[in-house]
Amino acid sequence: MMKNVDVTDRVWAHLLAIRAGKACACCGGPWSMGERGALDLYAPLARRDLGPAVVAQIGQSLDGRVATVAGDASDVSGPDGHAHLHRMRALMDGVVIGIGTALHDQPRLTVRLCAGQNPARVVIDPRGRLPDDAPVLRADGTRSIVIQAVRKPRADHVEVLQLPLVDGKFSPNAILQGLRQIGLNSLLIEGGGITIANFLDAEALGRLQVAVSPFIIGSGPIALTRNVQHAKLADCLRPDTRVFGLGTDVVFDCGLTNAAHAATIPLHSIA
Repeated sequence: MMKNVDVTDRVWAHLLAIRAGKACACCGGPWSMGERGALDLYAPLARRDLGPAVVAQIGQSLDGRVATVAGDASDVSGPDGHAHLHRMRALMDGVVIGIGTALHDQPRLTVRLCAGQNPARVVIDPRGRLPDDAPVLRADGTRSIVIQAVRKPRADHVEVLQLPLVDGKFSPNAILQGLRQIGLNSLLIEGGGITIANFLDAEALGRLQVAVSPFIIGSGPIALTRNVQHAKLADCLRPDTRVFGLGTDVVFDCGLTNAAHAATIPLHSIA
């Protein structure tokens, strides 16, 4: 059953209070049905009482594409989908992207479409390809972190997390461990599809959100392509899935772990 979401100023302020450990998802009402839907969608991301959490988000068309053949991905998500992504950023400690996304999309990874603080910005850049003037590395008071295997110097405000490569790439679990050691426990893996698939294959995700926009691209890059292959549908991954109507988009919220399921159960956790 799909739940409709209405992110009013009142419910968003409550969600930010949950993130700060000053409120919980089971109190603060009465809420409208749409506000209750907003709490059901976002409170699992805002909670900090269940330990570290890792969620990935990807926006796609009805036919599973994330861009055209020419690489145009600017409006794959509708206005409500864009706002949803910014809300996710505001609820997390850090947001992680791969070097391909950083170079191609030139993202800022800031919170602009809702109230809230910018998360720490993390770029997975094994060979140090990201230029120092990239938008994601600008000096604006927000933490900027580059994960690299090479000894490439960075600007003074940029933190470098140096990790070894394993078969030419970083272990997703080693990335998470390194980020937790520097205080980032709640993480959004934002893109691109290859990065998200790597974390999914490594069983390093607790939750995956797929935002689907109502149009058909026809050809172009596919949202997720895993290295794991199954011959039978019975063997395929079947997440604990909830569905939310978010204006222009439909969001499939997929729980992949027991902890992700537990986060959907409202609990009075304030002392």
